[in-house]
Amino acid sequence: MNAPQALSRWSQPGSSRVPFWAYTDAQLYQRELDNIFYGKHWCYVGLEVEIPQVGDYRLSWVGERQVIMVRDRVAPKDRGTDTGVRVVENRCAHRGVRFCQQPHGTARSFVCPYHQWTYKLNGDLAGLPFKDGVKDGECVNGGMPPGFDIKDHGLTKLRVAVLHGLVFASFSDEVEPLEDYLGPQVMPWLNRIFQGRQLTLLGYNRQRIPGNWKLMMENIKDPYHPGLLHTWFVTFGLWRADQKSRMVMDAHGRHAVMISRRNDGGENKTVTEGVTSFKANMALNDDRLLDVVPEPWWKVPDPSNPGSEIMPTVTMITLFPSLIIQQQVNSLSTRHIVPRGEGTFDFVWTHFGFADDTPEMTRRRLRQANLFGPAGFVSADDGEVIEFSQDGFRQGGEGGATLCELGGTGTEATEHMVTETLIRSMYAYWKKVMAV
Repeated sequence: MNAPQALSRWSQPGSSRVPFWAYTDAQLYQRELDNIFYGKHWCYVGLEVEIPQVGDYRLSWVGERQVIMVRDRVAPKDRGTDTGVRVVENRCAHRGVRFCQQPHGTARSFVCPYHQWTYKLNGDLAGLPFKDGVKDGECVNGGMPPGFDIKDHGLTKLRVAVLHGLVFASFSDEVEPLEDYLGPQVMPWLNRIFQGRQLTLLGYNRQRIPGNWKLMMENIKDPYHPGLLHTWFVTFGLWRADQKSRMVMDAHGRHAVMISRRNDGGENKTVTEGVTSFKANMALNDDRLLDVVPEPWWKVPDPSNPGSEIMPTVTMITLFPSLIIQQQVNSLSTRHIVPRGEGTFDFVWTHFGFADDTPEMTRRRLRQANLFGPAGFVSADDGEVIEFSQDGFRQGGEGGATLCELGGTGTEATEHMVTETLIRSMYAYWKKVMAV
């Protein structure tokens, strides 16, 4: 099911009914790459802790363009203002070769194997063979033209912003400052997790999901599905529809935070009765998987209610277009969305902790990480249902569209999770950016 050739306007008013072609049209997807991933947006590329020393690098992605996140040398006088983190495109300025093939490592410089063009860590061209030609007696053969300036032929450099150890990059010179982009509504929830803490890297999971990239953004902006789809969440009370919750979004509706607190009491039958995923008799062979220990940083001043405090057990932060930050009790991770076409995306999980964690807390974070990732007790459900959704969209049908009207058709914040407002808000923003 494709959009009209000219990508004509979304036929329905508002943003509560998303046309199937928004997930399946290849032409539209290419425009998404240009307007969103390569446009005036900040995209996540990694964690600063992944490249701790000068020369350390790691490959990442902005849309379908592979980039290198690298730690550069910084003059002593600049170390107070320059993190040294650079992001350059993994494509030689000479003949377009994707020259860096190792997923991570340490380098003094980058050398393209094809013709030995050599680049500094910051992407500047350092040198190339035969620039001045090859002497043959009194003659000089070849060489670059007289107007060739080495300073004009470096790698494509992205703008870089580092916030609390999170590294973002943009191909746009016009993108607004990162904290303005994220907005004052979202920033307190990022500060709650990261501010003033040194991160430690615990590990990775990767998977390829056969669905449109926006479906994973939708999934983590959909607060009421966990208590219906996920047996683990509804059975063991980690996420249910009756929990104290709040849906927060930035002024544009593109970023969001789902905030919830696990109930202290027992089962509320109004949210479990008739739910097929609820297994009343399910028990754990290893109770340590639910060995939840509250952490002091969970409790913060409530941004929405000055003078009071709030202590969520879960915050799920979606930063459009490519990052999800998960705090599900003691488990912490970033989830990076990497589009691979209109019907596929890669999903990269980076699990982390804090430098002052005890060994017991590190083990607890790793145990709870078993709920997430490609084969996670919870997240395996999401990958599967996203594939099912994409299959349904491909079946087509004239005028086919999703229905996202739980809680109405508006885009207001709420103090409960029985709503699809965050999805509607994202698509209201998406419509503007895509002009559909």
